[in-house]
Amino acid sequence: MNRKHFLKNVLGTAAAVTTGTSAMAMPDPPVVRSLAQPPYLQPGDIIGITCPASPLEMKDMLNCSSALKKWGYEVCVGNTVGQVWERFGGSDAERAADVQLMLDDPSIKAILFARGGYGAMRMMDRVDWTSLRKNPKWLVGYSDITAIHCHVNAQFGLPTIHGDMVNGFKAIEDISTFSLKQVISGKRFEYRSPAFGLNRKGQATAMLVGGNLSLVAAMLGSKSSLDTDGKILFLEEVSEYKYTLDRMMMSLKRSGKLDKLAGLIIGGITATKSDAETPFAMSVEEIIYEKVVDKNFPVCFNFPAGHIRNNMALKLGIYYTFRVTETGGSLTEVSSTLPLIPLPDIDSLLTPPAFLP
Repeated sequence: MNRKHFLKNVLGTAAAVTTGTSAMAMPDPPVVRSLAQPPYLQPGDIIGITCPASPLEMKDMLNCSSALKKWGYEVCVGNTVGQVWERFGGSDAERAADVQLMLDDPSIKAILFARGGYGAMRMMDRVDWTSLRKNPKWLVGYSDITAIHCHVNAQFGLPTIHGDMVNGFKAIEDISTFSLKQVISGKRFEYRSPAFGLNRKGQATAMLVGGNLSLVAAMLGSKSSLDTDGKILFLEEVSEYKYTLDRMMMSLKRSGKLDKLAGLIIGGITATKSDAETPFAMSVEEIIYEKVVDKNFPVCFNFPAGHIRNNMALKLGIYYTFRVTETGGSLTEVSSTLPLIPLPDIDSLLTPPAFLP
């Protein structure tokens, strides 16, 4: 099927589905269950920094440590910062031991992972994660850290934060680190994204799960595989060929992970590699939409999270209300107690709100 015919078929089907959905009465939102979750951070709390995947040199800590101290927190630098083994921040045993120390230390209230890349899934089965039940704390990161998000969600149902890591902090605080600062202190957000041709209208209130597509797919068939039924699935990706994106989405489709979603949110799909031989004619968005074209749940593209400038911090494992209309998508955290901070759509997220010392 060529690209012209694909667009005609997909957009025609999408229009039919959307029309049908808008005519149907929306079901009552589910009762939001009481989630066990880590306490939000208070001034003076300690944030641990460790390298479960790629290495980080000590000198690259400066921007992050300056920011965290300005925010009012203390910093505990793990033993793996500055270590290198193969392509990782220390051996598998060293990286696991460093994470274990921070999980077991009750004085550490959150763990900010240093970098992504690759390596988290090599060490995470060496960690006794059950200490999170006794001593819950926020785990923060994205990209390769999706392996840890998936594992903690699948095994313990505990929320984690998909957001900037140490290597994402700049000398000037940007909107991504600003959103992380607010989220770890307990602020509640509404995020918005602009309209897009393949968006599908609808509304759902459900738990948000997901992260990097490669890692969500890599967890399939393991004890860390996400239960996506009735969930809002968020996916983002970087530096992949179109055919590998297609293969990973097909894996999710064939495993049933896309069958019973409450909604699908696609963040940044960036730095896509060029297919040197037999290029894929479909766009990235068309490749993804093809896998859910026969479903009725809302779909939103170009959401401001992932390997992009505006990498908004998201609490995975928390309930949100997800809406897609003619004007775009919105994601609002469900809570009866936290104040709501609306953020503008991504086109206006340009001005840094503050400077680091």
